[in-house]
Amino acid sequence: MAASTEAPEPWYLALLGFAEHFRTSSPPKIRLCVHCLQAVFQFKPPPRVEARTHLQLGSVLYRHTKNSELAQTHLEKANLVDSAKPVLRKAIQISQQTPYWHCRLLFQLAQLHALEKDLVSACDLLGVGAEYARVMGSEYTRALFLLSKGMLLLMERKLSEVHPLLTLCGTIVENWQGNPIQKESLRVFFLVLQVTHYLDAGQVKSVKPCLKQLQQCIQTISTLHDDEILPTNPAALFHWLPKEHMCVLVYLVTVMHSMQAGYLEKAQKYTDKALMQLEKLKMLDSSPILSTFQVILLEHIIMCRLVTGHKATALQEISQVCQLCQQSPRLFTNHVAQLHTLLGLYCISVNCMDNAEAQFTAALQMTTHQELWTFIVTNLASVYIREGNRHQELYSLLERINPDHNFPVSSHCLRAAAFYIRGLLSFFQGRYNEAKRFLRETLKMSNAEDLNRLTACSLVLLGHIFFVLGNHRESNNMVVPAMQLASKIPDMSVQLWSSALLKDLNKACGNTMDAHEAAQMHQNFSQQLLQDHIAACSLPEHNLISWTDGLPPGQFQPQNGPTTSLASLL
Repeated sequence: MAASTEAPEPWYLALLGFAEHFRTSSPPKIRLCVHCLQAVFQFKPPPRVEARTHLQLGSVLYRHTKNSELAQTHLEKANLVDSAKPVLRKAIQISQQTPYWHCRLLFQLAQLHALEKDLVSACDLLGVGAEYARVMGSEYTRALFLLSKGMLLLMERKLSEVHPLLTLCGTIVENWQGNPIQKESLRVFFLVLQVTHYLDAGQVKSVKPCLKQLQQCIQTISTLHDDEILPTNPAALFHWLPKEHMCVLVYLVTVMHSMQAGYLEKAQKYTDKALMQLEKLKMLDSSPILSTFQVILLEHIIMCRLVTGHKATALQEISQVCQLCQQSPRLFTNHVAQLHTLLGLYCISVNCMDNAEAQFTAALQMTTHQELWTFIVTNLASVYIREGNRHQELYSLLERINPDHNFPVSSHCLRAAAFYIRGLLSFFQGRYNEAKRFLRETLKMSNAEDLNRLTACSLVLLGHIFFVLGNHRESNNMVVPAMQLASKIPDMSVQLWSSALLKDLNKACGNTMDAHEAAQMHQNFSQQLLQDHIAACSLPEHNLISWTDGLPPGQFQPQNGPTTSLASLL
């Protein structure tokens, strides 16, 4: 093998040696390391060396500096050079006797394939790495490879492969005895995948034991010192995430759970904690994963604000996400569909239905993620129902999210929402018995998994149906708990709807005092929503509702005043 391999030039070995010396100094001398690597290009090296150097520069800048754009440029150049992957493959072949480098190269090549969306090749390489780590006697690194593979399989929705893999990982993690920080970080990785798996399936109640374990695990990690004894096995010299990053990640999955369950005040509390932690970390660490965490947190809190009646704040946070995404092409590509979805939800909240339709349509064209696609279609169907004159488009959408037949995703939450949309349509069409059937199915599913918002919406709509049918007692039995639940969430729209219904219900039953109290509540909710509506529509960021293609506008022209109908609020 040595005879057939071209010997490196002495200047290259010297520069590489200096670069590694500066990188591993204490403290690291990253600027000098970068200078040495950049000097390689002055010698006009062959393509393999050029590709490898771009990859090394990109990795160093990515991990140790705030210059994420330059890091990305080098990584992209490494990708563009045809020999980049062959270089890594060749290095993998000749590094089998050096466990650390062999594992590291396998991780790097798998990452390149994952970035190119070639998840099959990435999973194959991670499987190879897991077997190599087993042979080398490092169960810790074997678990890292397998958990990384599990993460990609979850992204691909290959659930039949995820279950046995997570079971195997759970056994490895629990049985492995070693460095306490490494063990706990493996547990966090494993539990994050489990929690994400449950939340993707919309199983908000079932996930609670795993989420509790995860929160306990991060408390344990925070008490451990970083200066633990290093592993003696060179194949085990890896770490998944710094513990500060893990802490933010646990906050993030807690927010995701709280949002699905309808505990919006809890979601807000954990979002505030996570964003404060992120601000501190970003002062010292330029890792792109921190921006990704920040964007995902903001996406969730924006949905929270829209429900709690803080549209103006939500709109400003949508603008903040736009600005974050403009700083990174990869971040923009990965989140542009979510941005248009959030704008669609905002448009619904301010009754701009044409804009909502345009935003959801744009989002559908930009995503291949099945759960997000189903969420968008469900909300677009609600727009068509409200407009009342889009029957052909509406029925076409409803066929694609039929909860009784070939529902496109396994999410319990989204399937329950699809039943609610069917119930809403039947209500508007005056088919009340059919509406009740769909809404009772929603209630059964939402109660099973503590989906509080769907429960509140279903109860108030059932209360409205019973009121129309003249069954005031049954209507009251639905509306009162709907109001209590909506207040607990809190969901301003459901509170507005419930208070209006309670006013009419008490008036019809001759309960003058209760009717007056409900009317006062309705007036208060109406005023709060109206003021927020005017504030949101007056913001220059309101112009974002017209953006449906390309990059978001960088600057916004001030609005003269709200241009949208307030009829839906009053």
